[in-house]
Amino acid sequence: MRTLICAVAALALLLIATGQPAEAGRYHMKSYTAEGSFSDVRQDVLDAIVNRGFVLDFEAHIGDMLKRTEGDVGAKTSVYGDATMLMFCSAKYSRDAMIADPMNIVFCPYVINVFTLADKPGTVHVAYRRPFAGGSLESRKALLVIEELLDGIAREGAGQ
Repeated sequence: MRTLICAVAALALLLIATGQPAEAGRYHMKSYTAEGSFSDVRQDVLDAIVNRGFVLDFEAHIGDMLKRTEGDVGAKTSVYGDATMLMFCSAKYSRDAMIADPMNIVFCPYVINVFTLADKPGTVHVAYRRPFAGGSLESRKALLVIEELLDGIAREGAGQ
């Protein structure tokens, strides 16, 4: 019982420290919402990436793939109205993170998802996976820089 209480307390502290509400339980991701059209918010996120000097490496049309394969997998419902993944990277920030800890390669490239839910097409979500700031102090610092970058882009794209 004592172990369980300690685990719950540690999780609560982690959620407080990461700024995520405890009920979300999603400390490994962060998202923002915007009211409007998917295409406008997607473009705003893309502009936020490009305006910081980065190049979009790849865009995965996740929503299109799921719609295209609904019949093949026997899907009865659609999850998303529209959904895309925007992938890019920073040679400087990634290099700093990987010099601090070669295992930080798992955080490259950076990905921001833009999507609407099938039942709420007017609410656009902008989300990203938070790089886990673990390891050495240098590694944590480098990953926090990447998280600040992703958060700034997501906020700007969502108009926040």
